[in-house]
Amino acid sequence: MRFIEISRFSKILAAVLLAATVLAPPSTVRAEGQPSLGLPLTCNPGRTCWLVNLPDHDPGPGVRDYACGAHSYNGHTGVDIAIRDYSKMEDGVPVVAAAAGTVLRLRDGMLDGDVSLVGRDAVMSQGCGNSVAVGHGGGWETFYCHLRRGSLTVRPGQRVEKGDRLGSVGSSGLAEFPHIHLGVRLNGKIVDPFVGVRRSADCGPGPSPLWDARSLSMLKDTPTALYDAGFAPVEVNPIALRRGFYRDGRLSAKAPVLVFWVDAFWVAKGDRLTLTFTGPNDRKIAAKSFTLDKTQARHMRFVGKRKTVDWHTGSYLGVAVLERATKDGGKETFRIERRLIVE
Repeated sequence: MRFIEISRFSKILAAVLLAATVLAPPSTVRAEGQPSLGLPLTCNPGRTCWLVNLPDHDPGPGVRDYACGAHSYNGHTGVDIAIRDYSKMEDGVPVVAAAAGTVLRLRDGMLDGDVSLVGRDAVMSQGCGNSVAVGHGGGWETFYCHLRRGSLTVRPGQRVEKGDRLGSVGSSGLAEFPHIHLGVRLNGKIVDPFVGVRRSADCGPGPSPLWDARSLSMLKDTPTALYDAGFAPVEVNPIALRRGFYRDGRLSAKAPVLVFWVDAFWVAKGDRLTLTFTGPNDRKIAAKSFTLDKTQARHMRFVGKRKTVDWHTGSYLGVAVLERATKDGGKETFRIERRLIVE
């Protein structure tokens, strides 16, 4: 069967609220009353949400995140944390204040969608989408972009505590997928929360990052993840997949096709991705390995087989393994598996 490869995220959000600002030079800014930031949404990183884009520190056309990687895109000014898909967005994932403060301004009423389908021009002037800005004193401000329409729970002038709900994760404005974009400013200058206002090395977090210890520990791992997998009785449509389809844990023995699929964030050139799909008594349905030829922010593959006779009933297993060579000659491995009942 053919496979589908999804290219990296389009370089969106360049026109997000205050995108014309640049990251504040850490050596020239002095923090006063630096906030201690918690996660801006209620989730379990690596399980129900994923860090997908970091602020871009390269002043030119290149891309460089705080760790001297490329988990960003040109001109990106905040931290993007994604949820699984649009069905989870409809369930309602809370966006919360990363620190105590006062609501300064907000916007609501914009539709949720995929900007790659409607076109950037339609939302360019309001790239942040439905949003909330919170002031923390001393020139500090956080802003929360792409909230779900009609989900905002606060008003300008309202006092909020750390962890108070502001709204729900959405996909409004210049967004291609449901996520929260957290931006941080000090006196109008963008600050990377992984770095803070001072830096002692060119690569890596600053000596006083803005994240609190718990949040930093949950966000310090690589953005690479096999974040979703499942089965389908048809060849997989990636748009439908990311809308929440293909979630059945049970399929008919008369299904015309059995497919095992996997979706990933931040694969790298040279990675080896192996998909294995087995049925009852370890009977092989399909298996294939792919050596990836480019770095991509998002990547989907599937393997499967067409029905010749009815499928054997029972338990099926799909396993995806991503292997990456490390600079020290070792190997980093990412794995996800799912089970299916055919009846």
